[in-house]
Amino acid sequence: MTGVAEVRDPGLQPERTRLAWRRTTLSCTVAAVLAAKQSVHDEITAAGLVGAALSLVVWLAFLGLAHRRMRALGTARPRPMTRRAAVLAAVCTVALAGFAVAVVI
Repeated sequence: MTGVAEVRDPGLQPERTRLAWRRTTLSCTVAAVLAAKQSVHDEITAAGLVGAALSLVVWLAFLGLAHRRMRALGTARPRPMTRRAAVLAAVCTVALAGFAVAVVI
């Protein structure tokens, strides 16, 4: 090396990652809608409304995180995802999975 920094060419990786975030967001949307629908299916109860509200809050948190990440991937040199954002994404995913299990049971 002669002291010149190498230019990184990310290729299509950011685009593929952005599409993966879109698919995941769509899956989370479906899970949240089905959980909310099932929680107030038979009759509207306080527990059902709390379940629907929790699904909505978790979905909105994930939607905001995914939107920010997709925008970051649109830059020429996307930064790595922060540890905080990764943990939030994992928590939202596990929570929506828990709501999906609760719907089935």
